[in-house]
Amino acid sequence: MVLLGSTGSIGVNALLVAQKFGIDVEVLVAGKNIALLNEQIAKHRPKLVVIADERDKTLVNHPDVLCGEDAIVKAIEASRSELVVNALVGFLGLRPTLKAIECGKRVALANKESLVACGAFIDTSKIQPIDSEHFGLWYLLQGQKNRSVEKMIITASGGAFRDWDITRLQSATLADTQKHPNWSMGQKITIDSATMVNKMFELLEARWLFGVGEETPIEYNAIIETKSLIHALIDFKDGSTTAHFADANMQLPIAYALNRSMNEQILSHVDLLKVGSLEFREITSERYPVWEIKKELLSHPELGVIVNAANEAAIERFIAKEIGFMDISKAIIDAFSHFHNAPKNVDDVFSIDKEVRRYVGGLA
Repeated sequence: MVLLGSTGSIGVNALLVAQKFGIDVEVLVAGKNIALLNEQIAKHRPKLVVIADERDKTLVNHPDVLCGEDAIVKAIEASRSELVVNALVGFLGLRPTLKAIECGKRVALANKESLVACGAFIDTSKIQPIDSEHFGLWYLLQGQKNRSVEKMIITASGGAFRDWDITRLQSATLADTQKHPNWSMGQKITIDSATMVNKMFELLEARWLFGVGEETPIEYNAIIETKSLIHALIDFKDGSTTAHFADANMQLPIAYALNRSMNEQILSHVDLLKVGSLEFREITSERYPVWEIKKELLSHPELGVIVNAANEAAIERFIAKEIGFMDISKAIIDAFSHFHNAPKNVDDVFSIDKEVRRYVGGLA
């Protein structure tokens, strides 16, 4: 397989699963964590390594190292692997997804931005989702072809500020955003969790992956489940609801993506007696202001490129201390109301992305 984002949490878990199933790793793509990358190289012996920064090249213990975004695409094109695991963070992950599909490869996708920004132009039949929420929905749909789906629901942890007094959010710092209540993730995804942007992105992804319904429209929504044990629920038209329970461990969805005939235990079962109780909360626009554009965005999912570009540009400004935490959502809402043109092709996606970033960069 080709693994994009090998040193992140999904990448690390993907390598554990690959080792379990004896899957060869042809290409490793990583960012700045060269120490961990070198450990992965020693264990998995890839034929090619790609890193972000040319200045780190001499630190990598491998004879064949390429650098930069273009090198990722070239590595995918030249690879013999049938599977690309895309765990890159951000818009950076879109071109590799497009190239992998163009080359006839399967994509195990954890890069949210690919479908959020470009879902209208991606063949989702080539994609196996490995986000736990989309995997949960996919899992619940197996063997249900004759049952009509009414609603698909994914769950959210609530992020770092789910228990904060709302009046404190104006003064939230970057360090505050990183204090996730349930687990440790990368910087951007943890900020996205705090703003609830990540859950809105996941709803968009679900819309592209599972469609709108042939006879009756499928509704997509999200709720907070504080223990992160339920990842997805489906309401069927007959009045029944199914839920996907599993410990929050990415190895389960990754295992299915890497080995479709997988029929062995990956995780321990959830012990409901030990869990005792579950708590559910509504996602409100008072705490998560970006939620106010959810309905319109899901009605016009091709506009996801605007929201994604605005989010990434606003986060850069937040990290640089140019704007406050709550200004991230304000910038997204502002950009979404300012831009109206939907992309007509892939080239439009990239041009709109640049235009929105320039706009958000100039907001006071």
